[in-house]
Amino acid sequence: MLILAKAMLAMMIGFILAIITGLILIPAFKKNNTRQSLSTYLKQKHKKKEGTPTMGGFIFIIPTILTVIILLLMGKIEYSINLTIIIFVFVSYGLIGFIDDYLIVKKHNNKGLTAMQKLVAQLVIALVFFCLFLISGHNPELYIHTLNLRIEMKWVYGLFLLFILVASSNAVNLTDGLDGLAGGLSLIAFLALGLISWNSSWASGYEAIAIFCFILVGSLLGFLFFNTYPAKIFMGDTGSLSLGATMASVAILTNHEVTFIIIAGVFIIETLSCIFQILAVVYTNHKLFLMAPIHHHFEKLGWQERDIVKMFWVIGLLLAMAGVIFAVWI
Repeated sequence: MLILAKAMLAMMIGFILAIITGLILIPAFKKNNTRQSLSTYLKQKHKKKEGTPTMGGFIFIIPTILTVIILLLMGKIEYSINLTIIIFVFVSYGLIGFIDDYLIVKKHNNKGLTAMQKLVAQLVIALVFFCLFLISGHNPELYIHTLNLRIEMKWVYGLFLLFILVASSNAVNLTDGLDGLAGGLSLIAFLALGLISWNSSWASGYEAIAIFCFILVGSLLGFLFFNTYPAKIFMGDTGSLSLGATMASVAILTNHEVTFIIIAGVFIIETLSCIFQILAVVYTNHKLFLMAPIHHHFEKLGWQERDIVKMFWVIGLLLAMAGVIFAVWI
């Protein structure tokens, strides 16, 4: 019951602070004309969304960091190097996204950082993550706890971590195309990761990692209060890059990289739809989907935005439950 109480306290504080943060930031962003510029491919369909404030990631980033600090000062959670690594990734990738969003707002178009600039920045942070990972005593091995299988990877594990962090951050970024879609799927994923982390007693500071996940779940719930259709604010790269990389970090530090593939299934499907679309156009000169990522394909078919988001949430929830069963129960 104490575990449940801690989880509820974490989510409650995160939610309340997110609501307060949203009520402060949204009017401020509107006043300072911090508005989203839509892609030319989406302007016709999403015309009414033009001018919606962006950088909404701050609505869950700020409350999550504040709540962690509050609980540390209250002695409700213990400090650990793994918690430090997660917060470093959470804030650092959020900073990359913020710079990108800021440039988009400043230029009044949909062009912020170049793809190469983003990639280099993400790789640098991922490299720092790997260094901290080794310094903290982690072994460079793929440990599938459910199957009791250890695969020694040595320096290749560093490349593996770089790939997971960069791929995950960009997968959430690609998914952030409909009101509440990426936020809701991220909430579901972090809820599953929180439950899994609490069962990962071999990981240093596993309880603190779990509580961090639950805090973020509460903060994301508060964010969705403003982000569900019709959105009053968009997550922006500030939020999407941060969420994706942090999910991957939690999975890595708790040795649940394989489980993460299940939990992040919808994000992976969204990413693969873009890859397959590009390959189809290059090699056959025909589109595989009406538009990629795949959530826009359903829009082109005439589906309502709310229906697409609900369907993806349900799929994400089913995959998250399957991930928890695989990691904890089997």
